[in-house]
Amino acid sequence: MRMERLYNLIRSDLEAVDAVIRQRLHSDVVLVRQVAEYIVQSGGKRLRPALVLLSAGALGYRGTHHYELSAVIEFIHTATLLHDDVVDASDLRRGRETANAMFGNSASVLVGDFLYSRAFQMMVAVNDMRIMRVLSDATNLIAEGEVLQLMNCHDANVDEASYLQVIRYKTAKLFEAAAQLGAIIGGATVAIEQAMATYGIHLGTAFQLIDDVLDYSGAELETGKHLGDDLAEGKPTLPLIFVLQNGTAEQAACVRQAIESGGRDALPEVLAAIRATGALEYAKQKAKAESERAALALKQIPPSQYKDSLLELCLFAVARSY
Repeated sequence: MRMERLYNLIRSDLEAVDAVIRQRLHSDVVLVRQVAEYIVQSGGKRLRPALVLLSAGALGYRGTHHYELSAVIEFIHTATLLHDDVVDASDLRRGRETANAMFGNSASVLVGDFLYSRAFQMMVAVNDMRIMRVLSDATNLIAEGEVLQLMNCHDANVDEASYLQVIRYKTAKLFEAAAQLGAIIGGATVAIEQAMATYGIHLGTAFQLIDDVLDYSGAELETGKHLGDDLAEGKPTLPLIFVLQNGTAEQAACVRQAIESGGRDALPEVLAAIRATGALEYAKQKAKAESERAALALKQIPPSQYKDSLLELCLFAVARSY
């Protein structure tokens, strides 16, 4: 299952969103334009904007405000990527050099700030207090998630609940906001709006769980990142937490040391422990359960091609290899 097929229904809408993105990226400051265009045009799944479009379509919206809101969501996401890559000292994303590797940390942080502030300018222009509340709350929680993740780095005592909290804040919250925005502009009832929010947060959690699986099993050409990046940064993701809790004393000690020290020196031994304990299969089952909860939330949504695509995203979330 490829993203291209999933996006057939909204292809022209995504082109309209890209036009808004290009227009809103304009700045008189040359470096702002260069860095922002580099990161936004460097690929990616455009998944969060697609959620706005599909959610709005599923609930009967036929205007154009969803283009602007999709661009807002993408700008917020892109800003977090710019800041993430600086914090993580990453040099590769989506198979290309990161913006901080190309332009430096200072430029990446400051252009990330530009994207956040541009997103808020666009929010205000929509002139809907509920939309502004959803997006401002999401942005604030994402920032808290970033700090939580930073606090968890190199901490081998992080448990599954703490790990999932980081995912809910840092990743799933923007999925939730994207799906909820489509419901708001679609004039949905409070119950339907909440159902779409529930869909988004479980879909986002499933996606992040699979991202963490792919960090120990993906092909670099497909994922666009180095194998073991999370380990190098000392991030205690679910595959490592599972080994710590279910592996032999020797396996747990190896993983604990790897988390606390960071780096890739112990990657072969950590991969062996992950495979031996079935940690990846466990994480995949967790992702599948989240995906199923997302699909269940759509039961209240009337049948349509848009709903079908939202359901297909649930399947893609756990079946993908990139």
